[in-house]
Amino acid sequence: MIAGGGTGGHIYPAIAIGRAIQRKNPQIAVRFVGTSQGLEQKIMDKEKLELHLIQSGKLNFSGNPILKLKTVFAIVYGFFQSVRLIKQYRPLYVLGVGGYASAPFLLAAALMNVPTALWEPNAHPGMANRLLSYFVKKAYLVFSEAERFLKSQQTQIVGMPLRQEIELGRNLPKPMSSKFRILCFGGSQGSLFLNQQISDLLIQNPQLQDKIHLVHQTGPADFENMKKKYAGLSCVEVHEFIYNMPEYYQKSDVQFCRGGASTIAEAACFGVIPIVVPLPAADNHQQKNAEALLKNNAGFMILQKEFQPEVLKQIVNQLMTDLVIRDTMIKNLQQMSSANAADRIADDIFKEIGL
Repeated sequence: MIAGGGTGGHIYPAIAIGRAIQRKNPQIAVRFVGTSQGLEQKIMDKEKLELHLIQSGKLNFSGNPILKLKTVFAIVYGFFQSVRLIKQYRPLYVLGVGGYASAPFLLAAALMNVPTALWEPNAHPGMANRLLSYFVKKAYLVFSEAERFLKSQQTQIVGMPLRQEIELGRNLPKPMSSKFRILCFGGSQGSLFLNQQISDLLIQNPQLQDKIHLVHQTGPADFENMKKKYAGLSCVEVHEFIYNMPEYYQKSDVQFCRGGASTIAEAACFGVIPIVVPLPAADNHQQKNAEALLKNNAGFMILQKEFQPEVLKQIVNQLMTDLVIRDTMIKNLQQMSSANAADRIADDIFKEIGL
């Protein structure tokens, strides 16, 4: 059983691991556990996968104490729902991939002596996984930097589990284009901040419009607004949500994005250089992910609180004109990108349970 969700950054790796397990042993049933608060219901329906729902919520937020109290009750209730599901299905193994459902379900499984592991996508783990690591003996990691924050007895650096359609695009040559191709992707919900900055870049610098082709996923909240803002610009392709990401990664040179671990890993797989504006958060986990890129000379980071449009323009111009820097960064990105992480996790789980 694989528990977690909320965003595509948790859901798609869970699906990749689950499908790797079933490819290797079709007799193993994989069940997914999530909540009704994230995208898991929508994505699992589209992927035709069964999803069990439990109650949970986010505790590490500032604000309404009554809402926090309600969240505590929801998590406790979710814990007992988890116990019931575990008794019902008696899983051989439980993996938590982060998101609201992961904490109560993984904790219940660990306390019931079910073999468990957590998967941590970020260089700086969130509060839930840091606490869970006291109870969960094994942790699969994307970034080696995460090891020092976790108390699990065993840690294994496996990289980011990617969907097969993403893995198949690894190291494929890019189609030729006379335009410099930018993909703006602010996560599954989009980013109002990124939307404003990338659209301003093109509209306020008309000399770039003949040189750039922009594919822009806006998210649902800003889709109509962005369509109006880009009206008449033939160099822009606007989408509310992109389902066929491999096609667009394959045709992109640069990605203007947030710092989610899966966003960075998918871009790295296709050699798309990330210009990262980390989502501001209490634990700065996206900033830590972007700092790992900087350390390897594999991308750029601009902090939102320090954002200056001129800096973005300089980076775009540099990458447009300096092929040596682009080639160097692409090679560094591909060295950071671990192939077949989902298969390695599946193999290790089988080893743990003696299959």
